[in-house]
Amino acid sequence: FFLSLKLEKKTKEKLQKQICQVVLHHFEKQYTAELGDAWSSVRDVLTSPWCWQHAVLLNRFSQSPGLESSLAEQGYHPAFPAALPYLPAAFRCYSRTAPGRFPAQKHQPGRLKDYYLLNAASLLPVLALEVQDGEDVLDLCAAPGGKSVAILQCACPGHFQCNEYDDLRSRWLEQTMESFIPHPLINLITVSKLDGRQIGHLQPEFYDKILVDAPCSNDRSWLFSADPQQAVLRLMQRKELSSLQFQLLRSAVKALRPGGSLVYSTCTLSKAENSDVINLILNSCSNVVPLDISGMARGVSQEFTFLSGTQQHELLVLPEKGRAWGPMYVAKLKKVSST
Repeated sequence: FFLSLKLEKKTKEKLQKQICQVVLHHFEKQYTAELGDAWSSVRDVLTSPWCWQHAVLLNRFSQSPGLESSLAEQGYHPAFPAALPYLPAAFRCYSRTAPGRFPAQKHQPGRLKDYYLLNAASLLPVLALEVQDGEDVLDLCAAPGGKSVAILQCACPGHFQCNEYDDLRSRWLEQTMESFIPHPLINLITVSKLDGRQIGHLQPEFYDKILVDAPCSNDRSWLFSADPQQAVLRLMQRKELSSLQFQLLRSAVKALRPGGSLVYSTCTLSKAENSDVINLILNSCSNVVPLDISGMARGVSQEFTFLSGTQQHELLVLPEKGRAWGPMYVAKLKKVSST
């Protein structure tokens, strides 16, 4: 027992040293102002990787007998309740309150993986998008591919474009799709490397549903920036991210058909990259209206902690011990007419 306490103490000390103080100091100022009392418990989780949790999203295209019973034996339970407004039968995800990680599966050419390990909050944008069979769908910033894989657990789009501008991340995305999606279906998927800001011009009013999981200041990983100089550079560039996010969203609005909907998501707590970007789009695009996702939020309130006081078209998942999911911001919009 004392040995395990000693090991845990050593691990904590080691991780504590790795926390980037420059980033933490910046977050302290910003998030104390934006989140108030909620920040201290969020900070405790973000700076304590030993309490982080991982959910297990099952791959419906790979039969793995005994996997669900094995998960149950290890204390996993279905992460999403059946009472949700949108929860396709084939969509199966398991989580548990205990921290730790189910063993990862290596990529093997020609063999499909049985499950995808992820932060359960990252599935909320997919459930909010409500993709139906036959719809034309775009995942605008798709790498590493977890949300694209999750969309395909929900439905079979008529056409599915997974876009990733960065060359290295695009190859990662292709490998993810190869690992999870069988050949007949993979032929219906287009992996493109377009600048997301141009897609609206290139493919105007082409899609029924669009996911904009935008590049953002990833709070979890930024706190563990190994290089302080890189951290300072990131924090300087952070101010420019909201402009990029706005341009990506505006492009997505152009690429949407009238009547189509889009979901915007980030994995940051930053108001400038979340509700401020959405408000800017709503104020500058008269043909876009917010869609209520409060029903989904109520449906998953046992599993996730949300920031109070947000609008009905948005939610912000706050990590807390025992429910260490997030950060994850989600907002949903609908295009009501042509541009």
